[in-house]
Amino acid sequence: MKAITYSEFGGPEVLGLTEVEEPHAGPGQVRLKVVAAAVNPLDHKIRNGWMPPMTPPFPITPGLEVAGIVDEVGEDVTGVAVGDAVLGWPVTGGYAEYALSTDFALKPADLEWDTAAALPTAVETSVRVLDLLEVGEGDTLLIHGAAGVVGAVGVQLAVARGATVIGTASPANHEYLRSLGAVPVAYGEGLGDRVRAAAPQGVTAVYDAAGQGDLPLSIDLVGSTGRIVTIADPSAADLGVTFSGGGAPFGSRLAEYAQQVVDGKLTVRVTQSLPLADAAKAQELVETGHAAGKVVLRPSE
Repeated sequence: MKAITYSEFGGPEVLGLTEVEEPHAGPGQVRLKVVAAAVNPLDHKIRNGWMPPMTPPFPITPGLEVAGIVDEVGEDVTGVAVGDAVLGWPVTGGYAEYALSTDFALKPADLEWDTAAALPTAVETSVRVLDLLEVGEGDTLLIHGAAGVVGAVGVQLAVARGATVIGTASPANHEYLRSLGAVPVAYGEGLGDRVRAAAPQGVTAVYDAAGQGDLPLSIDLVGSTGRIVTIADPSAADLGVTFSGGGAPFGSRLAEYAQQVVDGKLTVRVTQSLPLADAAKAQELVETGHAAGKVVLRPSE
């Protein structure tokens, strides 16, 4: 099968379209013919050699979330059959014509393929963080990086829980955040004053999806409650802040949120869909911050 691989750390140029052996479903696994594979910031962090604990042996096929058609079902797998459309997380790299998965959900028929591939990680991450923070009715939640894919899903889920959401973003994204139900503030110098002006009632919890060094300010804003979680700032431990880097299998809950997208209750921005051979371009768009939403690869195109 065709897959994107790399055998050394480096820039996007190390990615290449190659022929590799097809994987086959073992016990507890399904094999997908991949229709769409999402590109995530973690993909280029692993490619650059910045994430040793998460780096598989070379050659590496990237890709952490996919949507596709089941074409093999392994032993002990129930609730899914050959021909079903699913979305979820692969155990083999998603930038490929075929991938194996153990954690997935059935895709609603009306959910677009690109959106399906873009949904799993953003939803799982934000549900996990909001649960850790125990965000609910009456809270005022500050989300750093609110206009990113993960942050924007966090905004919507927090608003649905009854929270008031203050979201940091560049001014170009402020109208977008308003459309999601957040109160936008510009990041950068003077952020604390802008947050206090936007939330005179005070901030009760902070979700850091940006990792741009705002944890000391966040600590000051929430006071002694300690309700701060970051998914992006490696200084968290030194500051006594919770770092959340992964969760338990989520496929059983993912279908609920996929249906919310179909019902118009949840949105995920997909900015570009590219053929598999353009994986280097796709990762560069994400790495340089030039993508205003999720970038998706289409292995069949």
